[in-house]
Amino acid sequence: MPLALLALAIGAFGIGTTEFVIMGLLPEVAGDFGVSIPTAGLLVTGYALGVVIGAPLMTVLGTRIPRKRMLMLLMGLFIAGNLLSALAPAFAVMVIGRVIASLAHGAFFGIGSVVAAELVAPQKKAGAIAMMFTGLTVANVVGVPLGTLIGQHVGWRVTFAVVAGLGVLGLAGIAKLVPDLPRPEGVHLRHELAAFKNAQVLLAMAMTVLGFGGVFAAVTYIAPMMTHVAGFADGSVTWLLVLFGLGMVGGNLVGGRFADRALMPMLYLSLGALAVVLALFTLTAHNKIAAAVTIALIGALGFATVPPLQKRVLDHAHGAPTLASAVNIGAFNLGNALSAWLGGLVISAGLGYTAPNWVGAALAAAALVLAVLSAALERREAPHGATAPASAAPADRPAAVHH
Repeated sequence: MPLALLALAIGAFGIGTTEFVIMGLLPEVAGDFGVSIPTAGLLVTGYALGVVIGAPLMTVLGTRIPRKRMLMLLMGLFIAGNLLSALAPAFAVMVIGRVIASLAHGAFFGIGSVVAAELVAPQKKAGAIAMMFTGLTVANVVGVPLGTLIGQHVGWRVTFAVVAGLGVLGLAGIAKLVPDLPRPEGVHLRHELAAFKNAQVLLAMAMTVLGFGGVFAAVTYIAPMMTHVAGFADGSVTWLLVLFGLGMVGGNLVGGRFADRALMPMLYLSLGALAVVLALFTLTAHNKIAAAVTIALIGALGFATVPPLQKRVLDHAHGAPTLASAVNIGAFNLGNALSAWLGGLVISAGLGYTAPNWVGAALAAAALVLAVLSAALERREAPHGATAPASAAPADRPAAVHH
């Protein structure tokens, strides 16, 4: 794997850290600004909405900019947003800083996925995408706990200053290591938008929303579930999330490795197993050891779907995959928001803290159904005797396609 992937992974590490670290620092931020915890939660909501909106917006704005330069501009935006958050004199200013940082999120992963796939041979594309996303998964194991620790003992402003420093490191790495890849001939915004006419692209995005939504239906409410149901102490939640992050790292790497060999079977296995494990979580949540193992499995199975889904979007949005790739990143956050809302509904209905696990299982099962339908549609549309979808062929010719 080329060193350029390391630069992309560093940027992904910084983005993953700033996205999730705020959850552990809400009490400190709320106390400093004199706002309630629910009000401070706008820092989470604002970021998620910024990702959903920023992914297509920033990608469209960057259609005429070389991808390396666009990645550098996005990291600059990320740095500025985190510095503004660190120096914010008022809560409203910090919300603005969070939104600014979030605008870089979707486009960075979207464009970065395409660049990563361009840097390697066709049979290694999913592995390259997984390597970049390793930065995001490792952030949940190292960046978020460390950032929370710094914020609680030194100050939350220091945490965001450190994250901005990670952005500077990622920017320098991209400038030094990512090559200036040539732009494709004759590809304009209308070509990028045309990818959304492809049913396979839309199905892959729907699988992203439902599949990863299944993960966050459970994980969003993991703190009350583990403390009230499993009997863990409040301080144990951080380490349970580290277990979840370790699962994400392993699942991401395994998903990338096997998606290059058998993409659809990998999706069937990961989505099917995820639905089963989430359903079982309603039972294992009552035992500390079983709950800890289940949390790691949910992280692994959930993130095992990321490289194959991202690659599937790239394959079917052939010729102009950048916007579709970025929007698919926004789909992850849309799934997070949808599942968190649905999980809250079943808890509010009095069904208990384990009820979101059933929601997650249903969402993952729905994603599996879509995967089966997608493959059936692909077989029906493929030329007689073909061994691969025609739409995937151009993505396997890097010289003809600039990701």
